[in-house]
Amino acid sequence: MKCYNCGCELSEHDYCTGCGVDVSIYKKIKYISNRFYNDGLEKAGIRDLSGAISSLRQCLKFDKSNVEARNLLGLVYFETGEVVAALSEWVISKNLRPKKNIADDYINMIQTNPTRLDTINQTIKKYNQALTYCNQDSQDLAIIQLKKVLSLNPKFIRAHQLLALLYINSEEWEKAKRELTKCLQIDTNNTTTLRYLKEVNEMLLPEEGVKQGGKKKSRSGNAVKYQSGNEMIIQPVDMKEGKGAGSLINLGIGLLIGIAISVSLILPARITEERATVNDELRNVGEQLDVKTATIDELEQQLKDLQETKETLERELEAYSGNDGDVQIYDTLLKAADAYITNPEDVVTVIAYLDEMNSDFESGESDNSEAYDKLYNTLYALTGPIAAQSYYDSAYANYQQRNFAEAIPDFEMAIQYDATNGDALYYLANCYRNVERTEEAGELYRQVIEMFPGTVKAQNSTDFLAQMESEE
Repeated sequence: MKCYNCGCELSEHDYCTGCGVDVSIYKKIKYISNRFYNDGLEKAGIRDLSGAISSLRQCLKFDKSNVEARNLLGLVYFETGEVVAALSEWVISKNLRPKKNIADDYINMIQTNPTRLDTINQTIKKYNQALTYCNQDSQDLAIIQLKKVLSLNPKFIRAHQLLALLYINSEEWEKAKRELTKCLQIDTNNTTTLRYLKEVNEMLLPEEGVKQGGKKKSRSGNAVKYQSGNEMIIQPVDMKEGKGAGSLINLGIGLLIGIAISVSLILPARITEERATVNDELRNVGEQLDVKTATIDELEQQLKDLQETKETLERELEAYSGNDGDVQIYDTLLKAADAYITNPEDVVTVIAYLDEMNSDFESGESDNSEAYDKLYNTLYALTGPIAAQSYYDSAYANYQQRNFAEAIPDFEMAIQYDATNGDALYYLANCYRNVERTEEAGELYRQVIEMFPGTVKAQNSTDFLAQMESEE
């Protein structure tokens, strides 16, 4: 245990040996937090997940920086199907301890699996839709949605409990008990589950107070009466006295009554039973169709993703092999090198090839190899000065004829190939000034003054700058 003030390791004393601060209360808080953590760990070991959650929350109330408690609480949440709550605890744990934290593995286990993430999202959406159906009193649709949720996340306790509650509401006690039993297999001491199960068991067990008593006989006239359970049985004293036509009539009446009872009681029950069976089969077919529809949607999404991946790869391939692709750029550089090796004096051809690739270097986005850049720079250094002089001569000829607009591109290329050419800078600034591109002209004049101080060009540039500023 370390001191909260200076980080020094604490001893058995009630004060820090490093800074002297009183740590007695701090130690008690830490001990209580650890005790709740151990209690939560024990409960989680026997699958008392609700009790573990309660203990771990108490642990974090005393020490919110208890990383082990947060990781364990996240695992318990995950085991109960609460994936979002689990991720929240793991993210907080990771922020508290960025390195050597097992929460990294838990988070990566979920976030690096797109299928699992999609399953989690579908689970949450379907569960919320089931709640909406419940609020709209559409219980059949809610049951279907909850079954889909449990097919995606069988450990989602809240979905099991809600499904059991819907079965209880529709008096399907056996189905409700099955769902609650699944809840207990996940969390053995969940209070809500136990409360629902108590209600279900009370409905499934025989009613208390119903006792099967003995037969109590009594005579009344020509018949013997006795009580059997809740029924009164009347039996003639002497069957011989019922001989003749009266006996036959009584027998016929009894037969008719029996048939009437069968028709009125047994037949409707059979019809109801068969109807329930048909409804269950229809519901099962509907659920199977929903599962197949979900599978088809998932496959269609996968097909769409594969199609997008294919298109992306095709675009990348085109980028490598197209007119502006890397293959084309390498081919142009090789042509430039071959032209220089074949005829070193044919600078114009080499420069033409280099100009084709020049935009890639100007943009600052070149991601070519070191050998590529080295060859390009070597050719550029060998042919650049000659090209600069050629562009300068062409531009100066237009400048003398006062064709300033035509001279600008060649002066710019001359400066590009030889940035130290002061004359090209100075004349290009004059061209900009004559075509009323004053901002660019001013910038070049300042470069001339800075790069060539004390020269005629610098003095003229100073005068032109002063003249331009007075005109403004």
